[in-house]
Amino acid sequence: MTATDVLLVEHPSDDIVVLRLNRPQVRNALNLQVRKQLAEVVLRYGADAKTRCLVITGSDTAFAAGADITEMAGDGPVEVMVRNVQQYGQTIMNCPKPVIAAVEGFALGGGLELALCADIIVAGDGAKLAFPEVKLGILAGGGGTQKLARLVGRQRAMLLLMTGRMFSAAEALAMGVVGEVVPAGQALTRTLELAREIAAMPPISIQQIKEIVNTGLNAPLEAALMLERKAFQLQFATRDQKEGMKAFLEKRKPNYEGK
Repeated sequence: MTATDVLLVEHPSDDIVVLRLNRPQVRNALNLQVRKQLAEVVLRYGADAKTRCLVITGSDTAFAAGADITEMAGDGPVEVMVRNVQQYGQTIMNCPKPVIAAVEGFALGGGLELALCADIIVAGDGAKLAFPEVKLGILAGGGGTQKLARLVGRQRAMLLLMTGRMFSAAEALAMGVVGEVVPAGQALTRTLELAREIAAMPPISIQQIKEIVNTGLNAPLEAALMLERKAFQLQFATRDQKEGMKAFLEKRKPNYEGK
């Protein structure tokens, strides 16, 4: 384990990296320092051939309780623009490796936006989620309005964004905001199980799935189907495709190399 003052980097195995937010005194509120360090670490491990999956988590009581208001309360629009915190979330979204968020406790505002940068969210059933920015005279500005509307539809998104009300993990699952809900305190355990399962899959296929799903969601159906078709065809140039099909025919477990 490597520690900084705001982020812990853990290696449960050679191919899985856990990034743990570590600002317990402010319920893991996201200041510029933690945003930068998180993006830098994701960038580093995203380029590491040995890494197959990244996990982002917080504590048992708070994934991240939003942006650090003390950093922005007195700012004007130019200061906010120059700080450009959105770039750090974009780095996580663009990571070529799968990213899973393990959420316990509060995931509010920028904390929920951070979780939504992940490919999969696993939430403990005691998790509380919200975009409460409207109560502070602002709005979700790190992708929250657009991602939420795409996930839950215009009507529910408007309700949640305009009231800033909290919703439960069960509600989040029903709306499609999270991928799986587990008993409180078990989110990281379950996430590591999923990470190990995904890490055992062919890395090129996983990378292509992530790319075509994310790109295809914002493209016309015909264009998205074309992306899928080309990605499918590309798999037949990989050694992992040959290994996977050979292992299936030989009734054994495949060994994927990412080649």
